[in-house]
Amino acid sequence: MTGTTPLPDVQGLEDEEAKRLLRTHVRAIRAQHSPKDRAREAHMFAQHGEEAVADVRTVAAYVSEPGEPDTSQLLGALSGRGVRILLPVLGPGLARAWAYYRGEDDLQRRAPGRPPEPSGPILPADAIRDAEAIITPGLAVDGLGTRLGQGAGWYDRMLALIEPDVPTFTMVFEHEVLRDYLLPRAEFDIPIKAVITPSEWFLLEGSPINKAARALAESAALAR
Repeated sequence: MTGTTPLPDVQGLEDEEAKRLLRTHVRAIRAQHSPKDRAREAHMFAQHGEEAVADVRTVAAYVSEPGEPDTSQLLGALSGRGVRILLPVLGPGLARAWAYYRGEDDLQRRAPGRPPEPSGPILPADAIRDAEAIITPGLAVDGLGTRLGQGAGWYDRMLALIEPDVPTFTMVFEHEVLRDYLLPRAEFDIPIKAVITPSEWFLLEGSPINKAARALAESAALAR
């Protein structure tokens, strides 16, 4: 699927109601992807995800659920390169914790409604500070980096713990990158800096990392 997802008009709605409507809409479109499409997209997500995180040694990522951009091949590829991968572990009341990826066969679903998790030692929430890049799930991202998450606010609380210069990515399909549509943003929503799609990865126009890169390029050009 290409192009931009045609989204419903949410003007005049409260932020949470608008987000609920948008989530329902995007999930319905994702459900139309065929198994063949998902297998092809998983390979492409892995290729561009590897390019995005480059040579970092520790990444925080996630285990995808059905309908989400498939992270299985990306996790395997990064692990095969020796990259350490932090994955979410959900405690009581969605308590935030992490554990290191030990291979696909090690992942286990600890409770209904929770994604598969590693079986190794559980690390505290601030273990995310060890990650040199963060890959988050999401349903859509606008040009300012506002991410439409699944609704629990788990990743926004995690992203609040990292340093401002850490690269943050969201994996979405091309039609979920919203260039001419601003998503509702609450006070606690943390913008991300870049996106990974099946066809490419790129920094968002307004991200601090992109602005810094442009300033560096302009300085280098002036020095020539």
